[in-house]
Amino acid sequence: MQARPRMLWGPLTAFGLVAAAVACVLDQASKLWLLKVFDLASKGVVKLAPFVDLVLTWNTGISYGWFQQEGPIGQWALLALKVIAVALLWIWLARAASRLSALSLGLIIGGALGNAIDRLAYGAVADFVLLHAETATWRFNWYVFNLADVAIVAGVAGLLYESLRGDSAPKAP
Repeated sequence: MQARPRMLWGPLTAFGLVAAAVACVLDQASKLWLLKVFDLASKGVVKLAPFVDLVLTWNTGISYGWFQQEGPIGQWALLALKVIAVALLWIWLARAASRLSALSLGLIIGGALGNAIDRLAYGAVADFVLLHAETATWRFNWYVFNLADVAIVAGVAGLLYESLRGDSAPKAP
């Protein structure tokens, strides 16, 4: 068996990569089902609960729709940025000292890969969950997101929790 470089493989790397794979597969499965089977694009807004709707939006930028890129050069630049981010996160994962760190980094990697697959397949990221609050006189809409975004936020929350707890949170490379 060939030895793996220490920089890319640690004791919890496999655990983190399984978390990444699960997050990515769940994200892609939900998007494929909503796009191809449920055909969300033809349905407009679908109310799930008083505060949750399904609505299809295509994000050509990054988080929260920032830095929208309509042309191929911008889209490829964002994709390259994701590849670099995933590589750096993988190096960080190889240094993870706890299962929470490995899980958190895996979720972030899986979410980034899920959104990168969208960018390759569609030229934009498919977002579909809209949280909102409303009364008779006002309405507040949160941004529209997908399961990859949920994985990324959960991963960041796990890393923040671990760093605030003060134990053995891994330091970013």
